[in-house]
Amino acid sequence: MATTQDTDYLVIGAGASGLAFADELFTRTGDDVHITLVDRRDAPGGHWNDAYPFVRLHQPATFYGVESRELAHDAIEADGPNAGCLTLSEGPEIVAYFHAVLREQLLPSGRVTFVPSCDVEHAEGGSTTLRHLLSGQRETVRVRRTVDDASWHTNAIPRTHTRKYSVAPGIACVPPNDLPLLALRHRRYAVLGGGKTAIDACLWLLDNGAPADAITWVIPRDSWFFNRAKVQAAMPFFDTLFTSIAEQREAMAAARSVDDLALRLEACGAWLRLDAAVAPRICHYATVAEGELALLRSIRNVVRQGRVRAIEPGCLRMDQGEVPIATDQTLFIDATASALTKRPTRPVFEGDRITLQMIRIPQPTFSAACIAFVEATMPELGDDQRNRFAAPIPMPDAVVDFPLGQLIDGMNRFHAARHPGLHAWMLTSRLDGYSPLVAAVDPADAGRVALLARVREATKAAMANLPRLAGVAG
Repeated sequence: MATTQDTDYLVIGAGASGLAFADELFTRTGDDVHITLVDRRDAPGGHWNDAYPFVRLHQPATFYGVESRELAHDAIEADGPNAGCLTLSEGPEIVAYFHAVLREQLLPSGRVTFVPSCDVEHAEGGSTTLRHLLSGQRETVRVRRTVDDASWHTNAIPRTHTRKYSVAPGIACVPPNDLPLLALRHRRYAVLGGGKTAIDACLWLLDNGAPADAITWVIPRDSWFFNRAKVQAAMPFFDTLFTSIAEQREAMAAARSVDDLALRLEACGAWLRLDAAVAPRICHYATVAEGELALLRSIRNVVRQGRVRAIEPGCLRMDQGEVPIATDQTLFIDATASALTKRPTRPVFEGDRITLQMIRIPQPTFSAACIAFVEATMPELGDDQRNRFAAPIPMPDAVVDFPLGQLIDGMNRFHAARHPGLHAWMLTSRLDGYSPLVAAVDPADAGRVALLARVREATKAAMANLPRLAGVAG
């Protein structure tokens, strides 16, 4: 068994979170600190390397990626269903971006090593065992500081996930990756899944000329969506953004139940749903534009009978019965993979281990960079103190999970605002998105100063009511 050079930080996973963490560590530590990135894939970028070709980032690209390098500027889309909103970076652009972060910034320093096509088998007591997937060779790495797990919440990839339903021989059922290649061979389409991947598949079909009545959309559970127009973190959208934040927190303060909160958030335009007659039961923080939703509503053949259990000749077998469908003419698009695995949370800082999790929702790269900042700049603090800034937020599923996520998010912000160094970093952090806008407000701008005061008052009231909505009131 060979032994590599020692390293200070061993980061498991070179996806968006792992790179954001490594990038901030690299920026905040000295020349004598070494970082090793290990990934099962052969390249950085995580799930983006396996994404379908028409994927786009669902939120503005201005606050995604790593802290030290912009992904996109404040360009506003002029046409299409996302018109009037900040540009949404496409998959190939994001993959190229993460490759550039590693190849052009981190590796040339000599302080960062990337180990591709490799699995971490064992990490304990400062010694970690790696297994190279192509050769099977094992080696050990001596870690001087921490092993940093960026794979705790892994992505279920549409191209590689295991389906939870059977498909009879001869029926065409493919991941979204194959849709552009095979769409021309069919005249009818069935999109399976109700999340953002399914939305992307439906929009691709409509954008490429498929008639809405040729599409069957199988939605196991309806979801609340975030209105993209309300999360535009750029100065031209300041008033709309912070008015929406104030309205959402006022809704959290006034809501009598989670269902009441959902309706209040819909009433102020922050949340959207596909069908006004159907009450969504899940909230995964998927973000859509109102123009996209208008297109989706043109699809009239929507099946809501639970999950698909089997695709058989002439029918879909569902939780709640059978649905006739011309399987010999239809291309089935499997968009049922979950975005992130739902695992129990654990403390972020635990001695010689750091487990990257969401501490600002839904901002995985900001969360990772913030954890790295705390690790690099607060060596005098113990784990309990540092974990006050970084309480992990459980991955949401049902709507009832939403208040707890907001409560923990708010508490993390509260503690961070009371630490001068961390607060100052957030005010300048590109990945924060919101705090730099607040810092840029002219004190003489009475309108915006008053708007921010409204946000602060609404936040206090919301934080008083969220424990009751989340079911954690003592």
